[in-house]
Amino acid sequence: MHFQKAARPGPLVAPVAGPQPYDWTRVSRQLVLPEFGDEAQRRVAGARVLIVGAGGLGCTCAPLLAGAGVGTIGLVDDDIVELSNLHRQVAHRTATVGRPKVDSLAEALEALNPDVQVNRHQVRLTSSNAAELFAGYDLVIDGSDNFDTRYLTDDAARLQGLPVVWGAIQQYSGQLSVAWHRYGAGYRDVFPEAPVAGMDCAGGGVLPSLCGTIGSLLATEALKLITGLGDPLIGRVLVYEALHARMQEVQVQPHDLGERVGAHV
Repeated sequence: MHFQKAARPGPLVAPVAGPQPYDWTRVSRQLVLPEFGDEAQRRVAGARVLIVGAGGLGCTCAPLLAGAGVGTIGLVDDDIVELSNLHRQVAHRTATVGRPKVDSLAEALEALNPDVQVNRHQVRLTSSNAAELFAGYDLVIDGSDNFDTRYLTDDAARLQGLPVVWGAIQQYSGQLSVAWHRYGAGYRDVFPEAPVAGMDCAGGGVLPSLCGTIGSLLATEALKLITGLGDPLIGRVLVYEALHARMQEVQVQPHDLGERVGAHV
């Protein structure tokens, strides 16, 4: 089958105008990157990113985005921190066990970069609140741990024209992609029907560093979309197998079949 390369979108976020909106010293190492500079950083400063899930993936990508100077980060999660989370959800602390994850992660982000506005949405994403939650953001990162939430995120983002950077992990492998229906396949195109779910982290386990690997890639894809740099993972799913240190790229088209990719929770 021949796959047509997805069109490359321009920068998602307009640069913030006026006085310098960031601390130069804090972000100096990315400002000197080729093709980055002041304009890209102003786009980052103006970006509004909503992260669905304050677990393993959210705990990795959120601090990286805060450190990069993303202007507004929203956190959606109704869960509390448990001791068994801490081996992989490294932005939480032993002292925050029993507290809402959005509060624990928000405090970590605010301590890292006080200039970032963190919005705490201590709710479960549902069909009745998704449109309202998504309305104030430019980009959604889906780090949830179940297919229902991923489908809902994909549907809500499609209705509002928002890109979604999604990731999933299971045991020793993970996958991620960018679902932006204006340019290519969405999550439902990869998985038209929910695959038979494998064991969750409690039943099947997960390599803690895998959260860092996939979570870091989520942050990278988000920054690429915000600034317009590079080629985002639109129409492509990146699959990472940690035990053999191998990455595979699977191209997908709208209404393609997801069993070629596999399914992770």
